[in-house]
Amino acid sequence: MKYIFEVHIRDGYTAEDYADAWVRASELIQRAPGARGTELHRRIDDPQILIAIAHWDSKASRDAMEARPNPAVKAIIKSAAPCCEIRLIGEFEEPEWVVIPPGMGR
Repeated sequence: MKYIFEVHIRDGYTAEDYADAWVRASELIQRAPGARGTELHRRIDDPQILIAIAHWDSKASRDAMEARPNPAVKAIIKSAAPCCEIRLIGEFEEPEWVVIPPGMGR
């Protein structure tokens, strides 16, 4: 399962400001059962827009983590709130099929 959201960095802040908080929060969140990693990507034509992807074993695993919020994670998120606006894109299941060009392997 993938949890995907878009991050818009506000004027006066940088993507690196948010990325610092992202790394600190992710290190804690990744200790939760079912957490499978995170990615943060910068948009090519606008470095103030990021896309964040959190990978989970299942929606139930992510929901369980959210049901028992870690106070340290909440504090990190609160500290980063002034620098950005976050918009949930959605929750996605793993693909039923993946097209991989010949020779690219997986």
